[in-house]
Amino acid sequence: MINPDQSIVILTGAGISKESGLSTFRDADGIWSQVRIEDVATPEAFARDPDRVHGFYNMRRRLMVEKQVEPNAAHEALARLEQHWPGGVTIVTQNVDDLHERAGTVNLLHMHGRHREVRCNACDHTTPWQGDLSTQHICDGCGEAGGLRPNVVWFGEMPLYLDQIQTALVDCGLFVSIGTSGNVYPAAGFVNTVRKIGRARTLELNLEPSEGATLFTDARYGPATELVPAWVDQLLAGVETSE
Repeated sequence: MINPDQSIVILTGAGISKESGLSTFRDADGIWSQVRIEDVATPEAFARDPDRVHGFYNMRRRLMVEKQVEPNAAHEALARLEQHWPGGVTIVTQNVDDLHERAGTVNLLHMHGRHREVRCNACDHTTPWQGDLSTQHICDGCGEAGGLRPNVVWFGEMPLYLDQIQTALVDCGLFVSIGTSGNVYPAAGFVNTVRKIGRARTLELNLEPSEGATLFTDARYGPATELVPAWVDQLLAGVETSE
């Protein structure tokens, strides 16, 4: 599809982790069908009822362990692509899980944060976190109690790394969206950013067409664990041929 010297930007969403056993957010049976966003995923919810918010994210961290969630073939294929693609690969994920890292991906931007990290509202210090979190825990950075929160981007907050993402999009030769709904901004607008530049090709790999499917140059539909490894094999075969 592209010259091996060109860079690739890949956006991943909840669909890539679904086959590892993690629920998506916006499907009919997804997380937001079971709990109200306003109760657990806004700064106002945390100010109003931090115990309830902590309970929700504690449950999600425990599920990762209880369900023995592991990276799947799609995560592993993207890590392999990063290792072998000459032009470089940047993976931008909306997911707060750590499956990309555990599969071996290095050049990774978590635009919505990580749920196995906590951040202090008082001093902004972040630290890795595996167990339950409560208002009784004390920040390692400032010594204050009660201000630690999951290091995730809540509704009404600005996503992370937007400047770096913009630079990567402007410079890339191929933009790929994998496992996204196409209705969460600003990520849903990345394909338009690339289209306006006019140089890069765009590809959607998804279980079914997203809301922005018509904006992509090419599309393939099916399970991520089948589509992504096959696509990576195709790209890397082209690299071997050019050598």
